[in-house]
Amino acid sequence: MFKNYVQLLKSEFTGYSLQKFRMDVLAGLTVAAVALPLAIAFGVSSGVDAAAGLITAIVAGVVIGSLSGGFYQISGPTGAMAAILMSIAASEGIQGVLLATFLAGIMLLLAGVFKLGVLTSFIPAPVITGFTSGIAIIIALGQVDNLFGTQSKGANVLEKLASYQILGFKPAIASLVMGILVMIVMVVYPKKLATLLPSSLFAIIVTTLVMVLFHLPIATVGTIPTSIISTNRLSIEALSIGSLENVLVPAISIALLGMVESLLCGASAGRMTNRSLDSNQELIAQGIGNMILPFFGGIPATAAIARTSVAIKAGGQTRLTGIIHALVLFLSMMVLAPIMSMIPMPALAGVLIITAWRMNEWHTIQTFVTKKYWVSLAMFFVTMASTVIFDLSIAIVIGVISGMIIFLVRSSAIKIALEPVDWLRMNLPAATHLSRWTVVYISGPLFFMSAEKLKQALQQLDEHEGVIFSLRGVPHIDITALAVFEEFQEQANLRGQKIMYTSLQPDVAHYMQHLWQETESEVYPTVAHGLATLYPAS
Repeated sequence: MFKNYVQLLKSEFTGYSLQKFRMDVLAGLTVAAVALPLAIAFGVSSGVDAAAGLITAIVAGVVIGSLSGGFYQISGPTGAMAAILMSIAASEGIQGVLLATFLAGIMLLLAGVFKLGVLTSFIPAPVITGFTSGIAIIIALGQVDNLFGTQSKGANVLEKLASYQILGFKPAIASLVMGILVMIVMVVYPKKLATLLPSSLFAIIVTTLVMVLFHLPIATVGTIPTSIISTNRLSIEALSIGSLENVLVPAISIALLGMVESLLCGASAGRMTNRSLDSNQELIAQGIGNMILPFFGGIPATAAIARTSVAIKAGGQTRLTGIIHALVLFLSMMVLAPIMSMIPMPALAGVLIITAWRMNEWHTIQTFVTKKYWVSLAMFFVTMASTVIFDLSIAIVIGVISGMIIFLVRSSAIKIALEPVDWLRMNLPAATHLSRWTVVYISGPLFFMSAEKLKQALQQLDEHEGVIFSLRGVPHIDITALAVFEEFQEQANLRGQKIMYTSLQPDVAHYMQHLWQETESEVYPTVAHGLATLYPAS
């Protein structure tokens, strides 16, 4: 693995020049401008604080960026991860979040060491789209308090919304107006200006100035420490058997999301750069980074497609882009902390709601609808609902299982057609004693879910003198379907019925050969052999 990593670095920095360094610096500055408001927003929305988001972006940018499996990967806090952390923070507190992050880092590291990067390929695309939309819903609903200036209670979004029935819902007009203003600015902001100053950063600057000038009574981010090591960092005392058991399941969710987000980001960025991601090296980088982050007070980090695509479009050449973006964020934290502490919470809420809206894979969802991919739509909605109601790990399992069940149901739809034998077409003279023969054409896999339909079709063959089974369209057969054929042959033997099989796939022939070896009736594995016996040339 170390040799592989060294080879990645050699390939990346061969021919590196001052011109490429300038491009890395400019790309790093551009990414930092995008990452700054998002890091603060995701830190707050995770249930920890703004400083945690900044620390995560800085440490992840340096550590994970240095070890990444692709030079283009920019890691940091993400909205999807914040949605999971919200419930963990409510039930287990900040130390629970940090401990879950550390455990998730160990899991990611082990996944990389044991080369499990291919596991994400087993998750169907509609499932990924579904939990992405589910997370977007959680992020948006999680900003109701910040947007409306209200207060709620609960360990998850649904409980928080339900608590309004008891606590009441009294929106603060100033907060709502400011949040809506941010959303409008981000929607109508010219794309040409976004390359110079991101819409989210511009919107936050404007709303912060408005709040300061007019002394509006609106909640703000609060004090941001000017230290890379937070007072809310993982404590060694927190590492007990009891605490580990409490956060084990959330840690699995964090690790799964970190794996899926990072590898999908790498796959997308790899297509943009024509440089494929080393998925196992990426998991090792994510694992080491997330193991280190809690001891600085950071929350889980993953590769983020928004920041990664910005880095690529801004001309980033090497992994120095991610490191430079982290250093710029660190300088911003040191210099601009007093100003960032005055950022209005509804402004961050507006940024996150628009971010959540843009997270949805709208083009993919539209394709499902317009092309009437009903199975994909079903998997999408099941996973989305499961993500909102339960958590990511359960949602992925439910999505994958539902996909498997739907696939099995569709696979069980076999086609069976019965036709009389056309002897003239077979270049054989018509024969009265062979006039009541039937060909049974079967298409589709024969297994336990299609066995009943097969049995019903075979019941229609009682009065036929002979039956030819054409199985060219049968790719597989299981023991349940074999039992149906065996039962039919036993009954055919009692009736004096002749049976032939033709066009068997090798796998099917292997499993069915005992049917014509162990029966006393006239059964032939091929039509040619059967006809030669029953209808000699003479």
